Order: sequence, then structure tokens, then C-alpha cells
Amino acid sequence: MSDSGAASTPAPGAAPAAAPAHTADEGPAWLALHRDTVKVTAIWVLGLAVAGAVPTTLGIGSGTSYGIALAFVVPGIVLLVAGSAVADYVRWRHSRYRVTPKRMELHKGLIFTTKRSLARERIRTVDLSADPVQRAFGLVKVSIGTGEAVEAGGPGQPKQTLVLDPVGRDEGERLRALLLDRPVASGDGADPGVRVLARWDPAWLRFAPLSFWTFALAGVAVGGLFQVFDWFGRESLPVDFTRDAVERLGATQTLLLFAAAFVLAGMVAILALTLESWWNYRLEREPGGTLRVRRGLLTTRSVSIEEQRVRGVEIVEPLGVRSAGAARVDVVTTGLRTDAKSEASTLLPAAPMTVAASVAAAVAGIRPGGRLRPHPAAARTRRLRWALAADVVLAAVIAWLSFGSPVRTFWAVVLTVLAAALCVALVVLAHDAYRSLGHDLDDAYLVARKGSVRRATVYLQRQGIIGWRVSQSVFQRRAGLMTLTATTAAGARQYSVIDADEHEVLEFGAEAVPGLLAPFLVTDALPPPDRTPAALEG
Repeated sequence: MSDSGAASTPAPGAAPAAAPAHTADEGPAWLALHRDTVKVTAIWVLGLAVAGAVPTTLGIGSGTSYGIALAFVVPGIVLLVAGSAVADYVRWRHSRYRVTPKRMELHKGLIFTTKRSLARERIRTVDLSADPVQRAFGLVKVSIGTGEAVEAGGPGQPKQTLVLDPVGRDEGERLRALLLDRPVASGDGADPGVRVLARWDPAWLRFAPLSFWTFALAGVAVGGLFQVFDWFGRESLPVDFTRDAVERLGATQTLLLFAAAFVLAGMVAILALTLESWWNYRLEREPGGTLRVRRGLLTTRSVSIEEQRVRGVEIVEPLGVRSAGAARVDVVTTGLRTDAKSEASTLLPAAPMTVAASVAAAVAGIRPGGRLRPHPAAARTRRLRWALAADVVLAAVIAWLSFGSPVRTFWAVVLTVLAAALCVALVVLAHDAYRSLGHDLDDAYLVARKGSVRRATVYLQRQGIIGWRVSQSVFQRRAGLMTLTATTAAGARQYSVIDADEHEVLEFGAEAVPGLLAPFLVTDALPPPDRTPAALEG
């Protein structure tokens, strides 16, 4: 298959160029991607090549000489950058797109040509993203989809998504306005008719270190430090440094010092990550019923969500953030990624609960904080049993390490203290997990809350529920408990009311969506016994 009517080459630095003039029969002109994509690719490849060349040069130079190492590495960098630039030039030269009154079309490829199009009436998402190099050249990446699981700039774009990588910033805004039938947005956010629901407050940074990601990123930083030492042939340096610190300061002081440094590294990393992700954040409501989230310091992102596809919101309160009176707000909608690595569904980062409540009310018209129906005491007993079982296993492991293996007395004491604290924490978390359980029905929403380490309260539109799944394990059956799961086409697809009373939760489901669960419920067919005095005398 071959391309016909290839796009003409635009002038240097110009916006996407148009193909030769067209007639009414040929349709709108074909447009080219921005030619600066070749420069962007060359810069990125050069940076990655240099980053990989440093340890390579050190490794080769330590065995021979650094002159010989550079003689191999430098030509390799030049060839890699030149090859990538040529390949991207060919991609740019043979990629073109156009918007017709009914379709969005994209043709690309030289040897193997791909021709794809989307019906404009099916387009639901037009998201923009730009990495730091693209921003320097005034470019954006445009992802156009039909409401599939898609995130702007994210990996794994589905086949139903057309990606224009890149076009000029103004061209990206023009395409978004044209395809979503929205007014063209300006860069300062002062667009007529746009209402700002929330904007970034630097004070929200205080909630970032309260996440469990603080410790995860600290572990990544420590692993990276060991890798750097290994590159320079000094892999024994951390061990030697630790031994000297123990001899000078003592084991306890060294442990506390390393723990403080570990936490500090994690705090710095999470603060930097939060700044990069959420700086200049704005949540806007545009005329015509579109929510738009803009954010990013180095890499900018813009995600559009049609309000008619919104099926509710979820207020997420991780343990550390909740202890500071804050929460995050996610949207329950079709057409966005919902995996753990994605932030596309997040309407509001960790912010004070008052701000989270106002955003949830503005988006879904709900009033968070109401009293929910409690769950039976048997649900608390289940959680306490699991916590105590974990405590027994943990105590057995510590006992084996202390008496059955050659562990120094100092570390045995440290492990014992940590294990005792963890045992108490598990019991406390079990109580908190039970107190977090609850469910209720609002005028238009099903409300379900669960979790302790990550407490989440979902407000799901009752009309968006398309099915029920009832599950009951052996242990739940003995305790008279049941889990009722609402299935929907939006968000995580499944939202559960866990460990509720087996009779009450079925009535709850039947009331939430009349006619959906009732045909599957078994009622007592026998009439109630006659308790009149005459019947009793007989």
C-alpha cells in the first residue's frame, strides 16, 4: 500500500505545513507533523547515549586506557545520534494527517504504510503532553481517542488512539478545540467561560512525604548509589564506611543516622516527583461540559474528561495523608487508565479535606462526610484474626533469627523491638480497617468505603451500575458475612461492599438498582405462622 498526496515540507521553524492546495472533491489539505521533531529526537538520543557512555567508558578504560575507550565510545555515539535523526526524519517526511467534516485521518510509513481514521462523532479524548525538550521547541504530543483506556503521553496506547507526535502548541490547542467542539484555550488560563474548580497551592507539598512512596523512592536512591559505586570500582566503599561509622559512633547511633539519611533521601525524592507532576495544576470546567486537568513542571500534561461520561468520584485517603486531614480525589469515568501507575484519573492531588470535598461536590454534586451504615462486629473479628495470625508468624521468625541463627545480639534486639511495634501496628490497623467499613445510598449514588492503609470512599452513580457479583468465602459464610460487588463500565470496573451482613447487603443491592438483583433473590414461599389466640388455643 502506498501513500498518495504526501505532505509538503514546511518552512524551518514554522507551524505544521499544509499539503498542496486541494479542491472541494479532494477534501481538506493534508498536514505534516512539525519538522523540529528531528531535533528533539537527536537531543534525547544524545542525552541517553552520553548517560550510557559514561559507565561504558569507565569500564573499558579501567582495563585498558581511557583514550582507547573514547576511541570506541565517541564514534558509537555519533552513529547512534545520526541514525536516530535520519530515521525520525523519514518518519516525519512520510507522516501526514487531516481533519475532515466527519473523520480524523492519519497516514504514515514509507515501506509499510498505515492509514487510520476515527469518526469525529466517536472522539472522546484529545489529550496533550510535552516533555522538556518538546517544550523548549514549542511542541506538544496529541493523543486522540474514542474513550478507550488511554493516558496522554503514557505507554501502551491502544489501537483506537491516533497519536500526532509532535505538532506545534497552537496547532495542538486548535485540534483539541476542533475535535471536542470547545473554545480554543489560551496559555494563561483566562479563557472566557472557563471556570477554575481548583488550582495548585504550594502548601500541599507538605502532604507528599506522608506517602509510602517516600520509603520506596529512598530504596531506589540507595540502590542507584550502590550501582554508581560499582561503576567506579568502589563497591566496597559503603561497607567500609559503615564499619568505620560503627567504630566511631557506635552501632545504635549509626543505625539512627542511616535511618535519618534514608528517610531524608526519600523525602527529597518524593518532593521533587510531586513538584514535577503537579506544579501549575489547574482543574477547569469548560463550556460544553468538559473537565480539563492541566499540570506539570518539566513535562506538561493536559487531560480532558467529558462530564457526560463521569459516573462518580472516589475520595482516596492513604494512612499518612489521612492523618494530616488530607485526601485525593479520583474521577470514576470511562475512557481513562485506572492502573496503579497512572494518574490520568486523578482530579485533585493530596490536598486538605475541605478542598477535596469542594472538588467532589463541584464534579459530582455529592456531600462527602455523611454517616454510613456500619458493618457487623463479625467483620472486626475477621480482621483481628488475620492480624493476630500475622503476629504469630512474625514472632516465630524473630525467635528463629534470635536463637536459631548466628545473629548478633544488637541486631536481635533491634529486630525484636521492630517486630513488637509491627505486631501492635497490625492490631491497630485491623481496628481501623473495621471502623472504615461502611456503605449507604444517596439520592443518585451508591456509597462504599473500605481500607485502612489506603482508605477509599467511592460515590458511584446508581444508574451506571450494570451488574452485581455476590461472593462469600467459607469463613464469611460461618460469620454471616457477604461481599457485594457492583460492576460498571467506568473507573476500576468493580466496586465492592465487603464483609457486610449477608441479608442486609442483598436488600441494599436490590434497593440500589431496582429490578437488577431482585429476580435472583430467594424469598420464603410459605405464609407466616398464624399467631392469633384462636390458632394458639387450637
